[in-house]
Amino acid sequence: MIRIGFILCLCLIINTKLIAQNQQETGGSISGIVTTIDKSPAIGATVQLKAVNKTTVTNSKGEFDFKNIKSGSYELSVSMIGQEKLTKSITVEANQTTTIIIQLEPAQKQLAEVIVSAGRTRETIDEVPSSVSIIGSKVIEKNINITTNLGDILENRVSGLAPSTGLSSNFGQTLRGRSLLIMIDGIPQSTPLRNGAMDIRALDPAVIERIEVVKGATAIYGNGAAGGLINYFTRNPRTTKVFNSLTSISSTGSLVKKGNSMGGRISQMLFGDKGKFNYVLSGVYEQTGEQKDANGDVLPPVYGLGETDSYNAFAKLGYEINSNHKIQASYNFYSSRQTTNYLTVNGNYRNGVKTTARLGESKGVPQGVRGNHNLSLQMTGKTGIAGTSYDADIYYQSVDNVFFYSEVFLDGGVSRILSKKSGARLVFNTPLTAKKMDANFTYGLDAQRDITSQPLVDGRVWVPAMNMFNLAPFVQTKFTFFDKLIVKGGIRYEKVNIAVDDYATLPTKNTATNVVTPSMNVKGGDLKYNTVVFNAGIRYNISDYFAPYLSFSQGFSVSDIGLVLRSARVNEIAKINTDAVVIDNYEVGFVSKFKKFRFEATGYISKSSLGANSVFQNGVFVVQRAPERIYGFEISADVQLTKNIQTGLSYSYVEGKIDANNNGNFKDAVDEYLPGQRAAPPKLAGHIDYAILPGKLNILMQYTGILNRDRFARNSSGSYDPYKAPVTAYHLVNSSIGYNLNESTSMVLGIENLFNKDYFTARSQWGAFNDSYTKGKGASFRLTLNVKL
Repeated sequence: MIRIGFILCLCLIINTKLIAQNQQETGGSISGIVTTIDKSPAIGATVQLKAVNKTTVTNSKGEFDFKNIKSGSYELSVSMIGQEKLTKSITVEANQTTTIIIQLEPAQKQLAEVIVSAGRTRETIDEVPSSVSIIGSKVIEKNINITTNLGDILENRVSGLAPSTGLSSNFGQTLRGRSLLIMIDGIPQSTPLRNGAMDIRALDPAVIERIEVVKGATAIYGNGAAGGLINYFTRNPRTTKVFNSLTSISSTGSLVKKGNSMGGRISQMLFGDKGKFNYVLSGVYEQTGEQKDANGDVLPPVYGLGETDSYNAFAKLGYEINSNHKIQASYNFYSSRQTTNYLTVNGNYRNGVKTTARLGESKGVPQGVRGNHNLSLQMTGKTGIAGTSYDADIYYQSVDNVFFYSEVFLDGGVSRILSKKSGARLVFNTPLTAKKMDANFTYGLDAQRDITSQPLVDGRVWVPAMNMFNLAPFVQTKFTFFDKLIVKGGIRYEKVNIAVDDYATLPTKNTATNVVTPSMNVKGGDLKYNTVVFNAGIRYNISDYFAPYLSFSQGFSVSDIGLVLRSARVNEIAKINTDAVVIDNYEVGFVSKFKKFRFEATGYISKSSLGANSVFQNGVFVVQRAPERIYGFEISADVQLTKNIQTGLSYSYVEGKIDANNNGNFKDAVDEYLPGQRAAPPKLAGHIDYAILPGKLNILMQYTGILNRDRFARNSSGSYDPYKAPVTAYHLVNSSIGYNLNESTSMVLGIENLFNKDYFTARSQWGAFNDSYTKGKGASFRLTLNVKL
């Protein structure tokens, strides 16, 4: 597959060069430089000559050129995200080069428009007919001064995302009631074949430049995005200097009981640009001490983030071959493992007794991410045909996630999820411009190999190796009429084959009853899927005050095949219901803007004829395949109150039901609501960012409120079945205050749980397990020194 990717890239270069060599100079040329108001290069600005249907994008120096333009007068249009569109008249003469310098002005009509990847191509958020959340670099940098747990950062800034678990596991942190796909620069990190839910913390946030969250089922990137996707975009140099340095040193600890809670962090990043070559190099190390709740008690170790050593190494190298072609290679390694001498002391959910920790010798091996490797090689550029650009890449990703010691296995044991992915992708984008319409066609092919298994660290096999090969051609279209009406549509064909060898299920024990489920020999085979999925949407930007949108999209998910295989009670996988889940997602919403105020409201319904709900039966997880219907709404508002104060507020609600008897009704007595690990309680979140002394003193306040949800009755024992317990509301406030000592040095103090709220996390509450009825983290601090050179 990697060889195929290299051949594709090579063919593109050779083909483009031959075309260029064979073209004869029949006219003149246009050459120019585009800058922003501060004289910096306008990288990635779109430059159009509409009369001849030619479009190009500025390079890392803000340069562009058009060749073989017939003599005459033209209108040159330049646009860029966050900048006012500019049009200039130019004249081209035969065998002459017309040179022009253009300076763009900041856009005044919106708070910010940001590039998103909802359609596998560059577009503004105002062109997307669905809900998208963007977290920019400044927000990420400020949040790192409070916490480096990505689950916590996303919880506050992304409506529709379930509450953070505060742990290394993000089990239950769904998006709109369904599983989500995590990516780094478009490379999938999730392991949908055996979803271990340890993918949100796939890298250190210090190397993230931007986070894009596409909400609702989508198959635009393939398998696994049943509820949407989160794409982490890694750092780019964005500088004209050869050498730049960013150093951060932090000290962390509990504000309740400091003993043994102290930790530290050091982060070093180097980046620069020299002509055609640019680079980013980064290394991060963080060690945490004991984490404590609001009463000062040590939090239990299972999935805990206390006494954890985390490492991240990142490198990105870019080279501009010529004005038409660029190549970029990147690598990221992440590891986060807990080494502790604490043992879990079970609580009692029914009696309200929390799960705690005591000193002792832990069994098994350190839990966490043993290693997550991401390697990619990407080529981008222009083909020289009809303004078509291309994006070709090959990648490799492997992850080793180690879980905690469990007595579910006979004689005990520790499981781990091993996943290796390799892939190649080729994407073309062809623009088309007419008098009253602009069109854009994005098309290509994705190929991926994914080999995932879940053995125990001692060699016993719990989930056999699942060898998946996925081939998926796709086409996305976008038409813009009169600069206001956007119509989008797309189709993708998923051809999937999963090979599984013969295997034997692992004997397991119900730790409550000590009943053993014996091993069973299961004949393997091939699981084949051939599915066509669609998406369509329309957005009408009538005015700044009202821009409605409507969309339909389908998601495709080969739903946790590993969970089904390990709990098999038949002797052949052909007899197991391993059908893929196809989700139909309907969404309607609108955006309103007034000067520096932006408001968005959206509602959605998500349906699937097959479910993928994990239920806990006889001490093990099994999959419930009944039809599901999920619905909800989200509202958000952002406003620049003054030049120095920016604030935002959001509210999200999600609910869902299971059609247990599969009669299409969802209202029968046997039809239940979705349990807590799927349908999250309502969430209210807000923030205020105040530059008290602009350029000197800044304060950030963030509020997250997890509200009540109570959908199930008590069981015969007077307690609740797993995942069906109610959630009682709790409210958290985080804060940071930063002071710039000079242009290069700053100090920041961040406080988690500012008011030391004593609470059980949402996951602890709806889970109703005695071994994980865990309190949330109490008040803690992070003091950081940042030095930029």
